[in-house]
Amino acid sequence: MTLMDEYIALLVQFGLRMNLHGTTAIAIAETLAFLSIVVVGIIVYFIAKLIIKKVIYPIIRRTSSQYDDLLIKNKVLTRLCLLIPIIIVKAYARQTLPDYQGTADMMLTLASILEVLIIARTLVSTVNFGKDIYNSHEMAKDKPITGLTQVVNIIIYCVCTLIIFSLLLHKEISALLIGLGTISALLLLIFQNTILGFVGSIQLSVNDMLRIGDWIVVGDADGTVTEINLTTVKVQNWDNTITTIPTYTLVANQFTNWRGMSESGGRRIMRSINIDIDSIKFCTPEMLERFKKIELISEYIALKQKEIDKYNNQNHCDTSLAINGRQQTNIGIFRIYLLEYLKQNKNINQNLSMFVRQLQPTENGLPVQIYVFSNKTDLTEYEEVQSDLFDHVISSVKMFDLRIFQKPTSYKVDTSAKTNNTQI
Repeated sequence: MTLMDEYIALLVQFGLRMNLHGTTAIAIAETLAFLSIVVVGIIVYFIAKLIIKKVIYPIIRRTSSQYDDLLIKNKVLTRLCLLIPIIIVKAYARQTLPDYQGTADMMLTLASILEVLIIARTLVSTVNFGKDIYNSHEMAKDKPITGLTQVVNIIIYCVCTLIIFSLLLHKEISALLIGLGTISALLLLIFQNTILGFVGSIQLSVNDMLRIGDWIVVGDADGTVTEINLTTVKVQNWDNTITTIPTYTLVANQFTNWRGMSESGGRRIMRSINIDIDSIKFCTPEMLERFKKIELISEYIALKQKEIDKYNNQNHCDTSLAINGRQQTNIGIFRIYLLEYLKQNKNINQNLSMFVRQLQPTENGLPVQIYVFSNKTDLTEYEEVQSDLFDHVISSVKMFDLRIFQKPTSYKVDTSAKTNNTQI
C-alpha cells in the first residue's frame, strides 16, 4: 500500500467515525485527497518560485556574465516552475479518484492542456533567450534573426494549438492535419479578410509597430490610435472624426508612427528664413564694436578677431580692401548668434541634433535654416515654442544689418550707380 492509499484510507475511517455512509465517506475521502494533492502542488510551486527569486536570481545577478541575466529577463525558470503542480496532479489524479473515471479523465485532460501551454510558453521564452544572446554580439547588426525567431514562436504556438485540439477531441494529430488540409481552401476563401487581418495584427503586435495611443499618419488618417482588433484599426483624427483602417493595410503599405518622436523627448523644428543677399557684407570695425555689445557673442567676436588679425599679419595681407585676407561677415556672426541663442534656450533639447546652416541660394535670397528639437512634444506646446523662437529670430535679423527677403520689397537697387550699394 502506497502512502497515498494510506492517506485515503485514513480519510475514509474518519468519515465512518463521523457516521457517514460507506460510499459517501469514500467519495468525500477521494475528493479531499485530490484537493490535497492540488494544494500540495501549489505550495511546492510557490516554494520553488521563492527559492528561484530569493536564492538563484541574486546569484545570477552577481555573476560577471551577462548571458545568465537574460534568463531572468525572459522568465525561463519561473515558467518552468508552473509545471510542478501539473506534474503532481497528473501523477496522483487516477489514484485519488479511482471511482470517478470520468472526473479523473477530465482532470488529466485539463492538466495535460495546461502542461502543453506552459511548455509552449517556456519554449518561446527559451527562443527569446537565445535571440537576446545572439543580439548581444556584433554580428547581430549585420545578420538579425528576429524574423526567424518570430517564425519559430509562431510554429510553437501552432503545434501547441494542434496538441490541445488533439487532447480535447481524443484524436491523433495526424488525423487533425488531414482534416485541416481538406477544408483549408474553403476556409481561406470564406475568411480571407479575417485571416489577412489576423496575420496583420500578429505582425503589428510581434514587431511592436502599433500601440493604443500612438499618433500615426496613413492616407487621410492623421490622429491617435484608439482601438486595434482582428480586422481593423480605429484612428481618432485631430478634428475628432474616426477613420477605420484594415489591419493588414498597415502591414502591406507605408504609414508613419510618431511614437519614436514622443519617446525621444524631442520634436524637430526645421525652418528657414530667407536673407536678402544684398544685405550680406564684411564687418567694419564699427560693426564689430556694436556686435560685441550682444552678450551671447561678445566673447566669440573678440576671440575670432584675434585669430583673424594673427592670420592677416602672418600672411602680410593688405586689409585696406576687405576682400584681402580673412574678415568676419555679418551673416557669419548672425549664424553664431542663433546657435548660442539655441544653446541657452530652456525649451530646446540639448541632447539631440542642433545646428544653424546656409542652404543653396535662390532667387528669393539665402536660406538660413535652424535645425533643432523642441523638448515639448505636445502639439500645442511645440507650436508655441517654435513661434516664440522665430519671433526672436526674425526680430533680431536687423540687429546684424541684415534684411529678410520678401515680395514685394521696399528695397530697390539703384541701377544707375556704379556700385552695387542698396538704397532704401
